[in-house]
Amino acid sequence: MTIVEEAPAKINLALHVRHRRADGYHALETLFAFAQDGDRITVAPAGRDGFAIGGRFSAGLAREGDNLVTRARDRFRAAVAPVPPVAITLTKALPIASGIGGGSADAAATLRALARLSGVPVKRVMPVAASLGADVPACVLGRTSRGTGRGDELEELDGLTDLPLLLVNPLVAVSTAAVFAGWDGVDRGGLALGNPMAVALAGRNDLEPAARAVAPVIDTVLATLAEQPGVRLTRMSGSGATCFALFDDVAGRDAADRAVAAARPDWWRMASRLA
Repeated sequence: MTIVEEAPAKINLALHVRHRRADGYHALETLFAFAQDGDRITVAPAGRDGFAIGGRFSAGLAREGDNLVTRARDRFRAAVAPVPPVAITLTKALPIASGIGGGSADAAATLRALARLSGVPVKRVMPVAASLGADVPACVLGRTSRGTGRGDELEELDGLTDLPLLLVNPLVAVSTAAVFAGWDGVDRGGLALGNPMAVALAGRNDLEPAARAVAPVIDTVLATLAEQPGVRLTRMSGSGATCFALFDDVAGRDAADRAVAAARPDWWRMASRLA
């Protein structure tokens, strides 16, 4: 039985950094959302374990024998169920180190696929997901949610499904560690409560200034998106450098996609919708 799981791009509609915790992580309040498109994981029984990678952004991971996908496989076996050898194929459509949770989404999709293969409830993989990274539990869930703690304490939310989305990355990799190290340490307050779109509009990304210092081109990406007709919200996702824009309708999103492609054909773009 071959199992296919999508690994959609993760978007932080808002990301408030409150303080640095005693364990070294940062206390966050974030509004997660997910695109309807992204990477893909395929898992099939095999004579021995295997990992293969393809897709536009495969080169950055092709030689890594140890990655979040293989770690997810191994930790699933150790903590959830003893699955037989599997061949895992990752189709890498999302840029690497780009603030949209590509690696976390890939790990989450691997855990979901192995849960299906083993016939166990997906909720049983959540402790393993948390051990792989703060964003992985949200990526397992794969829907709009409010994240607190490290970002792994989740509350599911409704209200943003199918909203037109455009992701843009200038193809500059940004180190998450470097961006968090550059955060100014100022607590500017928590995330609002209520309607998710209102919360997103009232929010911010506290990592933007640090990310802009690492990759000044983020300013240009944000300005380019903000000037597009019909845009409702423009912001950087995660630690960057991917930025997103939400639109009132598909026509506005597609017009913006064409405009960005014409102005900056060297940038990566993905037109999608919120899941």
